[in-house]
Amino acid sequence: MKIALIGYGKMGHMIENIARQRGHEIVCIIDINNMDDIESDAFRSADVAIEFTNPTAAYGNYLRAWKQGVKVVSGSTGWLKDHEADVRKACTEEGHTLFWASNFSLGVAIFSAVNKYLARIMNAYPTYDVSEVETHHIHKLDAPSGTAITLAEQVCAELDRKDDWVKGEVHNADGTITGSKDQPENLLRIDAIREGEVPGIHTLTYDSPADMILITHSAHNRSGFALGAVLAAEFTATHEGLLTTDDLFKF
Repeated sequence: MKIALIGYGKMGHMIENIARQRGHEIVCIIDINNMDDIESDAFRSADVAIEFTNPTAAYGNYLRAWKQGVKVVSGSTGWLKDHEADVRKACTEEGHTLFWASNFSLGVAIFSAVNKYLARIMNAYPTYDVSEVETHHIHKLDAPSGTAITLAEQVCAELDRKDDWVKGEVHNADGTITGSKDQPENLLRIDAIREGEVPGIHTLTYDSPADMILITHSAHNRSGFALGAVLAAEFTATHEGLLTTDDLFKF
């Protein structure tokens, strides 16, 4: 398979290594200094482009890749609020393909399945209040993380007592604390911590006067994310439309 990379930071380098190990060809690497190469013959030759950039650039990258007739796999987060409807229309009505996930890790996919199952159980036990906290490295731009939001949305879909999620307390990389843990009871609070080089930790807590139930996923490194992105690219090469990890991982 021929793969183009959009974004060549730590994740891009790791994806490149894993893709080559799996026998794929990297035909084009796009970074901030050569964005016009998206319009090159090399980029157009790709079966799939894997995109890991930032919340402000992601949607524009999708449009430029689609214009060249290239399918996209993306792990960029933070763009859904402004562009989800446009992306959904592009993939369901206009013939484009995007595999998007807030997290490509197999472990997170399994954790998500557990999260949904536990939330269905806990819907019958309203004495347990639920909250979430996520911890990431200091370079991460969005808070809460896309994975944290996805997990919270899964819980809210199952719990009658939670209408939506809300950003709670944020411990910033500079040591300051913004936001508040004091949030309405009908909203699932997500707290965020930015420290060191933490790849990602997500914990959901169900707390009652009698006891506490916690589930946690903690990434050791980024390798699981990178492998998942390559697996998603392999899947996307033979599928179309708006794709997610629910299509790739069956539980």
